[in-house]
Amino acid sequence: MDKEEHAIILEFLPNGYPLEKKMMPIAQAIGKNKLTLLELVPRRGVSLQIGQEVYIGEGKRDEIYYIFGRLKREKLTEAAKNQLEEFINKVVEEREKSFVEFFNTAQAINKRVHQIELLPGIGKKHMQEILKQRKEKAFESFEDLKKRVQNLPDPKKAVEKRILKELTELERHNLFVS
Repeated sequence: MDKEEHAIILEFLPNGYPLEKKMMPIAQAIGKNKLTLLELVPRRGVSLQIGQEVYIGEGKRDEIYYIFGRLKREKLTEAAKNQLEEFINKVVEEREKSFVEFFNTAQAINKRVHQIELLPGIGKKHMQEILKQRKEKAFESFEDLKKRVQNLPDPKKAVEKRILKELTELERHNLFVS
């Protein structure tokens, strides 16, 4: 399993969590590649900014002392959730090709449910139309998808909502977040 090399700070709590006994600074962050929610402990005297990118890979880290562990979704602060939405929007834009590829390669999970149906706003009819269209020719962009599938809700928004849901709620099947 690849480890995250870089993370984006979603929230910085210089005095730690208000209701916990330990008064150590903690940062809520998300890994750039695998979209892993993490709790990071900054080096002494380091103040982190929301949206800042920090190095968390092997070797010398300038701002981060150590990775405290995975961040439980219940612990996400409201400010962190807002940052998370912005970050996800940016990621989906930057990696559009790989998310469009999802529409080109998504498979059935079982006899009743298809991966595409797990996207918010996309039901059986849209899923069947997407499968029909991709047989003729692979989709090239979200725009292409919208053009070729009648009345399809915005596929970019659907992917963004799904990623956010996978990060903040317990899901039976994860499509984008490991």
